[in-house]
Amino acid sequence: MTTRLFHFSDPHFGIENQDALARLAQAVSDEKPDALICTGDLTQRAKHSEFDAASEYFSQFECPIVLCAGNHDMPYYNLWERLTDPYRRFRKLYAEVGSALESDDVVLVPFVTTVSVQPRIPLSDGVVRKASLDSTIMHLRSMIADTRLKLVFCHHPLLGPDDDKPNPTIGGDQAFSKIAASGADAIISGHVHVPFDSSRSRDGHKMRMLGAGTLSNRLRGSPPSYQVLTCSKSEVISVERRVLDE
Repeated sequence: MTTRLFHFSDPHFGIENQDALARLAQAVSDEKPDALICTGDLTQRAKHSEFDAASEYFSQFECPIVLCAGNHDMPYYNLWERLTDPYRRFRKLYAEVGSALESDDVVLVPFVTTVSVQPRIPLSDGVVRKASLDSTIMHLRSMIADTRLKLVFCHHPLLGPDDDKPNPTIGGDQAFSKIAASGADAIISGHVHVPFDSSRSRDGHKMRMLGAGTLSNRLRGSPPSYQVLTCSKSEVISVERRVLDE
């Protein structure tokens, strides 16, 4: 028995690729995956209208919808709300359409890599906060005897594409090492708008990194795409990348 997950990221409602999203919706309708996962940047500027568009899109599906917030999902024009309650609009969306998934084959564990402010440019890159990491590690360690695959999901890749260059995610190296040491089989993310699949190591701990591309019009050299993850306790995670050419 297997669990099939459709994973996409960065639709950026407000500048979304409507054709790509329609094709994903048709595939979900036809193939009926066990869950649909979106790893952040649901909106472009976190406007109420953009969250409403995201809610309308996700409401059409019958399968569980697993979501996390990206750096674009905190208020862009309302600085007071960004500083005092940055995830309020995302929480409203999650209450409307979001859910968790635990199947016979896989457990999805959330990890927060976004912050409302940080002392550097660009402001969009990831930051690992101790409280967020501790929560994810505690979740993983509580399942240490669980034989199911454990997939951690977040918005930012924990490691950059090149080990010889500075890591764009502050605290990402340590987080990668601790998450891998705590029993995670893979970590899935988005943010960079380019899909990837690699096995990486830190401090002797190895883990697979899986990244989805974008379904927005903010392309960075890679066409719109999403991926299908087939998960089984007895096998490695199988990844099928589906490119939606312009």
